[in-house]
Amino acid sequence: MVSQTLKSEDKPAAATVEPTPENLLLRLAVEQFLTEEAHLLDTWQLAAWLALFTPDAQYIIPATDCADADPLRAMVYINDDFHHLEGRVKRLQSRHAHREFPSSRTRRLITNVRLTSVTADEVGVEASFLVYRTRNDIMAPFVGLYRYTLRRLPQNRFQIRLRRAELDHERINDHAAISIIL
Repeated sequence: MVSQTLKSEDKPAAATVEPTPENLLLRLAVEQFLTEEAHLLDTWQLAAWLALFTPDAQYIIPATDCADADPLRAMVYINDDFHHLEGRVKRLQSRHAHREFPSSRTRRLITNVRLTSVTADEVGVEASFLVYRTRNDIMAPFVGLYRYTLRRLPQNRFQIRLRRAELDHERINDHAAISIIL
């Protein structure tokens, strides 16, 4: 069973890493990875998106009133391990996800990408996001901060071990629920 515990080492540090030539090239590779991830989500290629995750991955969306909350001690909107994330993807691709049938149209803008930690095995990343969701002629934005822990693979490739979307909203009123993958 995969643990759903958010450990302190899973949270990327707030500091930005030194802007060495190697780290700048690494940041560029990370930006490319995040751009491709956004494309997969915006085009509803959810199986390909799920393949970006490690088997021990976590996908977390904390409640808007406590963005840095530990999901074991506080209310969160989403706290999925890989198994639950896989179920979420299957449900979204079926007719059983009534809020997303037919699927919403989304457009993601990813900006202000910062490397927050770099080791031989992993990269901590923060990035600002804006996700526009259009459904039934209503456009609603989701704004916030992504925090990633990316596992490093050969040739500047990555897998997602932690994906945390911290919303800047005071409340989710236009949506009532988060039915898309942020």
